[in-house]
This record gives sequence, structure tokens and C-alpha cells, in this order.
Amino acid sequence: MSVAEPFRWKDGERVIAFGPLGDALELLGDGYTLLTTERAADSAPGVVANAGEVVIVASGRVDELAFELRSQVSGSLLVALGGGRVIDVGKALAAADPPRRVAAIPTTLSGAEMTAVHRNVAGMPADTPRVRPAIVINDPALSASQPLPGLAASACNALAHAFEGAASTLRNPVAEGAAAQAIGLIGGALASADETPDRPALALAALLAGYVVGSTGYGLHHVLAQTLARFAGVGHGHANAIMLPYSLGALLVRFPDEFKRLGCEDPIGLATRVCALTGATRLRDVGVSESDGTLELCAVEAAKRRELQMTPPAPDVDELRDLYGAAW
Repeated sequence: MSVAEPFRWKDGERVIAFGPLGDALELLGDGYTLLTTERAADSAPGVVANAGEVVIVASGRVDELAFELRSQVSGSLLVALGGGRVIDVGKALAAADPPRRVAAIPTTLSGAEMTAVHRNVAGMPADTPRVRPAIVINDPALSASQPLPGLAASACNALAHAFEGAASTLRNPVAEGAAAQAIGLIGGALASADETPDRPALALAALLAGYVVGSTGYGLHHVLAQTLARFAGVGHGHANAIMLPYSLGALLVRFPDEFKRLGCEDPIGLATRVCALTGATRLRDVGVSESDGTLELCAVEAAKRRELQMTPPAPDVDELRDLYGAAW
């Protein structure tokens, strides 16, 4: 039996359907509010047809986008069809106006559909309870549909979720098992640029890795990558892919025994190989300057993030700057 065979998983208040979208549309009903992009909408016409309202989510920051859309969105069920940005906007809108529910249909390997990790609507109190989707429909034909460079970058994000889960203060045996399987699936699915990627395996790996980060939270790696995206203008996928070999080095020093249990003989080598498939392996490749103070700014801003405490000992500004410099 293929490890990527369709299944349904009832997990507390949510249901997770992995497999063809058409087999799970009954979970949505009709008349819902659909949040999506034009590209994503074209990939799932049945989801668009059953919507009572369609709202296009633009590019930008999740907190600001959700603030702009809040007055435009109505309905008790928000269906988010798209990548991590679209799904996180849906979660933010539901958190702002409970008791809304979110259904997530991912079109990337972001894993956002599996977590309650998201920014809140701009202006909302920081302690506003987060929301995780109550319905997850992960169709590999959608979630693993990106061309290879983007697919590999998204896979690096999933790898980071899995590896960082083993390095978190909230690590646990269940998340560790899911992380080990996700890492193995990604390693086997993306052998080289010359071979066809195993897209169903990547879709399952991203779902499992999303479960991991939803259980354990995130720390050093994601702080590094998110800070690059915000203060250096690096795309989220490239930020994760480029930083992963270097952040893994820092995590391996901190958690050698935990990493051994994941069954991956060469984590840094795997991350380096998958990153190479994105077409950019250095920060200089994506336009970051080493001489204009950008890396120093990113190090200072990253050091302020409390999530660093999740992968102790928390790095100081000097270590963060060294990691950025090594990746440049």
C-alpha cells in the first residue's frame, strides 16, 4: 500500500481528508465564503462554484490583509483555498470574529492547514486565541502542484517544521514519529532535478510536518527565515530553503540525541540538496546585500523574538548574525 494512499483522520474537533478534492467536497457543504487567489481558484472550480461569496486575497502581510478584509467577509464558514498566506488570513479572520470556522485546502506544502500558528488581525490584542482549521482537505494534485523550484522551496519549509519539532521544548514522541516519517518522505521524493518528484509523498510529508509544528511550535530556524522575509524582502520559500542548512547546524549542536532519533544520517546534506533544487542557495542569490546593514538589522530584530526560547539556549545577536553571514 502506498504511504500516500487517501485517508480520513478525525483529530479532536477537526477532520483531515487526504486525497482527491472531489471525494471530500461534502465536508464543505455550500454557501460558504471562499478566500483564495485567482491562480488557486482556477485550480479548483468546484470549490468556487459552491461558494456563496468569493474574496480574492492579495499579496502582503497576513495581519494587514486580514484587517483590510474583515469588514468585507461574512459567513460562519471560511474556506481558504491557497498557500500559507491565504490560509493564515482565514485563520486570522476567524480568530477576530468567533465562532467562525475555517476549512483549509492548501495549494503549497506550507503546512498552514494543520496549525493554529498565524498572525492576528492588525490591532487585535496579542493574546487573542488562535484558530486552527476545523476541516482540512489536502489533495496532492493541489498541495504539491508547484513547479519544481517552488515545490522544493516549499519542501524545505516542511523539512524545517519536522526538524525543528525535534528541537523544541514541546517535543514529544508522537510529533517525533511524524517528523521522522516526513523527513524520510521528502528525502525520497526529491532525489534530483533530473527525476520526477513524488508529489503525493511530498503532500503527505507536508501534512505530517504541519502536524509537528502545530504540536511543538517553532524556534530558531523559523525566526531566522521569517525575519529575512519581513526585513530583507526575501520570499518566504527562499528564506526557509537558504537558511535551513545553517540553522540545522545550530540545532544539531543543541540537540544531537534528538536528531539521531529522526533516522536521518545527514540532515544538513539533505537540506542542502533540496535547497539546490530551488535555484538559489545563498542570500546573495536573492538580492540581499552584505554591506548595507540588512543582515545586522535582521540579527537585531530576530533576537527580539520570544520564539527563540523554544530551541534553547536561545542564540544571541552575534550567533544570529553569524548564521546570516554564513548563508550570504
